[in-house]
Amino acid sequence: MILIVDDDKSIRDLFESALKDIGCEVYLAENGAEAIDILTKKQEIDLIFLDLKLFGVNGIELCRQIRKTKPIAIINAITGWPGLFEIEECREAGFDDYFKKPIELETILKITKDAFEKLDRWKSPFPGR
Repeated sequence: MILIVDDDKSIRDLFESALKDIGCEVYLAENGAEAIDILTKKQEIDLIFLDLKLFGVNGIELCRQIRKTKPIAIINAITGWPGLFEIEECREAGFDDYFKKPIELETILKITKDAFEKLDRWKSPFPGR
């Protein structure tokens, strides 16, 4: 399951359309409060695309909150304002990767495929255990 958190409806719609077309279950949130509510109800969400510039709590702080309960989730920062956020700050907050808007459709699909492959490796039992 995937969560898209962005205050721009067109970005949410783009991600939702692209990811549902390849069979993913997608949840959408416009702000941090909606994101936390969805994550509380849907524990299976392991891939998150999180806008850095949200109304209310910003993406950096929201990522820190999410990391407390979802340490294995892959959280990707997305931003149309790259000058406002330093990559080092994003890494420290717990983001796995950082992408500037606009994001190409092919990139979204590759990020998603790679993330689920990584999650499958992490969740599979280690040999000999």
